[in-house]
Amino acid sequence: MKKLSMEELKRLSVEQYKEVEKSPIVLVLDNVRSLNNVGSVFRTGDAFRIKKIYLCGITGTPPHRDIQKTALGATESVEWEYLLTTALAVEKLKSEGYIICALEQVDRSVMLNKFEVKNGYKYALIFGNEVFGVEDDILKACDHVLEIPQLGTKHSLNISVSTGIAVWDLMVKMKQF
Repeated sequence: MKKLSMEELKRLSVEQYKEVEKSPIVLVLDNVRSLNNVGSVFRTGDAFRIKKIYLCGITGTPPHRDIQKTALGATESVEWEYLLTTALAVEKLKSEGYIICALEQVDRSVMLNKFEVKNGYKYALIFGNEVFGVEDDILKACDHVLEIPQLGTKHSLNISVSTGIAVWDLMVKMKQF
């Protein structure tokens, strides 16, 4: 067994990445305060070829040294847009036919492993502030609220981890691999 070289991995260039078809998933960051988390979401977005990232409210935007540290250049490949509020992003995405899903712990959440995707549909995944989560008014505007099942003593996962788990789950269910 040997590690694969960059040539063997056959990774796309930034130019090639921008031209290929993207997955039917967008990510929305609702007032995410950590620039390292923002960078990690960009890197995950690149890995799964998501369509776009919406950075809302206090969420930091590229270019920034702390975003770049974890994004490793993904801010150049993944399309992104800043919007003053998450409500604006939700309104825009609903008008474009996206199914809006927040990841949050609420009384009527659907466990991610039980969530069924509909073939041919586009999904927007909303991830909230590290302390306060997704804003209440945004939760009310969502089509679904999803929760990642957990078995330990902590009540939450880091947003960058949650993003990776949720996007991977949807990509598998959408048969994107």
